[in-house]
Amino acid sequence: MYFENKTLENITAEQELLVSVMKKNGLECHGGWDFDRMTFDKRFDLKEGRFYLRVFCKAVSGDVGNNTAILKIQKPALGKYYYPHGVEYDENEEVFPTHLVKECEGILENVKKLFATYGVEA
Repeated sequence: MYFENKTLENITAEQELLVSVMKKNGLECHGGWDFDRMTFDKRFDLKEGRFYLRVFCKAVSGDVGNNTAILKIQKPALGKYYYPHGVEYDENEEVFPTHLVKECEGILENVKKLFATYGVEA
């Protein structure tokens, strides 16, 4: 499921700041990058299954590989992991526990607030 209207989309920041803010909120990029994009994940292992909060970012300039990118945050998503197929972003919200959706919304709000303390807003 994609998180709509969180005003996190379109925040643009330098790669170093983006990585720092995401890490402070438990979102990390472990190999989820290419030269023009990065993906930050937070994994949740619950009795209902394994879920990932994902924040996708696209470079508007520079190069992710040499840490010179300026990145723009795209629409965040919550996905459920299905072995062996991978993560699916089912639009059927019944797949996602309500408490998890609320926790993820809180994390995204904290990311937004932390960027605001650095003077970075959408």
